[in-house]
Amino acid sequence: MFKTAQEVMKYAKKMKAGMVDLKFTDLFGHWHHLTLPAARLTERLFAEGEAFDGSSTPGFKRVEASDMALLPDPRTCVMDPFWEVPTISMICSIVEADTKAPFPRDPRLIAAKTEEHMRKLGVADAALFAPEFEYYIFDSVSYKNDVNMASYVIDSEEADWNTGLLAPKNLGHKIPRKGGYHAIPPLDSLYNVRSEAVTVIEKSGIPVRFHHHEVGGPGQSEIEIMPLPLIAAGDATMWIKYVIKNVAKKYSKTVTFMPKPLYNESGSGMHFHQHLFKGGKPLFCDKDGYAGLSKLALHYVAGLLTHGRALLGLTNPSTNSYKRLLPGFEAPVKLFFSLANRSAAVRIPKYPNSPMEKRLEFRPPDATCNPYLAMSAMLLAGIDGIRRKINPTEAGFGPLDMNVFELPPDKLKRITSLPTSLKEALDALEADHGFLLVNDIFSPEIVSIWIEHKMASEYNEVRNRPHPYEMSLYYDV
Repeated sequence: MFKTAQEVMKYAKKMKAGMVDLKFTDLFGHWHHLTLPAARLTERLFAEGEAFDGSSTPGFKRVEASDMALLPDPRTCVMDPFWEVPTISMICSIVEADTKAPFPRDPRLIAAKTEEHMRKLGVADAALFAPEFEYYIFDSVSYKNDVNMASYVIDSEEADWNTGLLAPKNLGHKIPRKGGYHAIPPLDSLYNVRSEAVTVIEKSGIPVRFHHHEVGGPGQSEIEIMPLPLIAAGDATMWIKYVIKNVAKKYSKTVTFMPKPLYNESGSGMHFHQHLFKGGKPLFCDKDGYAGLSKLALHYVAGLLTHGRALLGLTNPSTNSYKRLLPGFEAPVKLFFSLANRSAAVRIPKYPNSPMEKRLEFRPPDATCNPYLAMSAMLLAGIDGIRRKINPTEAGFGPLDMNVFELPPDKLKRITSLPTSLKEALDALEADHGFLLVNDIFSPEIVSIWIEHKMASEYNEVRNRPHPYEMSLYYDV
């Protein structure tokens, strides 16, 4: 919204801001913040930043060399609507405390280096991304894990499991399982929650395409935004998740972006629409090409699919991610592309008919990703496909304009599968990450830290625990 420190200071004075909130993203996609009194909002803050402890931030520094600094980006300045004291909020880049040199593991820096690489190659001068935000709004959640127990209980007033509820009062209007797509009030009881979130998002300068109830009956919702440049799309993703959660809390609701919070119900993805431009002209459109795509776009598709299994180590980096990627839930399980086919890993939407809107959609990702790293990796994979002029059909990726699960088993096996576990995805990333290392955008160290953390702190921690359903299966052996 602003370009300079002076503009931000003027705005803060106009809004009578009492606090300045500095937000930043760690390597694994979690948001953190540090708050300063408004008197600290000076040009020096924008030049030298504010110090913080990098050793306490996942994926950053060791304790013996932990001093770092946050440099606020004036372009991200908005009023934070959730604070009692008027507060302006800015997203920060991360630098070394002494030299102010950019920190190589800063996710925003990785995104900036990816965009610069694209421009230097002459491939394009703008990459636009539009993530879709699918999530569940619940009324309550309780969970606990201990040495002798594991449990969770989720509830939603929309859920069909509450049709027999007597107290305090039951008005009916429950949504059948997998029956929530575009449900209308009174079935859709969450319209006002989503509308308030959209209002806050748009006031923050982020254009919204629409919102609606999603397929999942017990509270699944979706908000879709208009395309933005890579870094802006990453910033928007972090801000939108923050807004959605805090607006829901105002209504005494709770939000989760978990890919699969409910068994046998629709999962939540974060599909990324993407397209390239050069000199203001769209590069993905050719009315004579398959699905209206140019050769460059098809090479980009081939890059995504060639590196698809490795990409999921960054775009789907949770154990829960692979409970969503199952047949029967409109989630992809095979690496192929197709026109308007929601079972494809790369879907070409039919409805964008103008050249400026022509785009593709990479459907596997979910919101457990770090959006800066996920979009950077997707763009680098696509650029690799363009650079190598990979033909997606010759590489065996389709197009397949059919329900692939109706294919005979022998033909279905010939289509490359997505990973079925976090470990499988991380193994693929370890085996295929050279496309990420160009121009030191990612580094071998970053990839190694990512894989080691995900294996030790997530995959092994889940694998080593008895599952509650195992008690039903095996207790009486």
